[in-house]
Amino acid sequence: MPLSPPAPRELQHSRAITIHGYQRADGLYDIEAELVDTKTYGFPNHHRGYIAPGEKLHHMWLRLTINDDMEIVTSEAVTEAGPYRMCPAAAPNFARLQGLKIGKGFLRAANERVGRTVGCTHLRELLQQMATTAFQTTFPTRVRREAEAAKKSLPPGDGYDTRVTEHFGGPPAVLNSCLAYADDGPLVQRRWPDFYKGPAGPRQD
Repeated sequence: MPLSPPAPRELQHSRAITIHGYQRADGLYDIEAELVDTKTYGFPNHHRGYIAPGEKLHHMWLRLTINDDMEIVTSEAVTEAGPYRMCPAAAPNFARLQGLKIGKGFLRAANERVGRTVGCTHLRELLQQMATTAFQTTFPTRVRREAEAAKKSLPPGDGYDTRVTEHFGGPPAVLNSCLAYADDGPLVQRRWPDFYKGPAGPRQD
């Protein structure tokens, strides 16, 4: 269901962010983001002279190469277009993200390395969505690894495969992160019954 019909309006600005997650032949993963800002009108610019309608005001790339443990092996950024002549000089500093682990505290740690005057606001803004993309990209591998570990630690018996699925079929960290993953809701009741805290009885779905 789309949004309700808008009031009469005129487009002023567009920001397009595209993020892809790749599994590489060497076993690592590339999380690659592109950001493009354009305006529907032209305006003078001190460093570029004039920025025409539809011309890229910002055009930036950021690639994080990570391993199965969500550790950043390498980080590379490029600013192809920015409003000021000095903007591209911030991009190489994003190599400082190497060694950080995507997870709790990642954005804070990243800001300590590329925050304020050593970084770029728009490249930093990509990191939160890139972190989510990294989790989505590596999810199948992490689930398989956790399930294999569970099979080695859990004793065999009735319901063995079910117990593995319940405990390792997805990251419990998503619990209560949104409405769908509420621990008293039907999704958690079905997928992770051990974590379900809603009313007892038949499944709601």
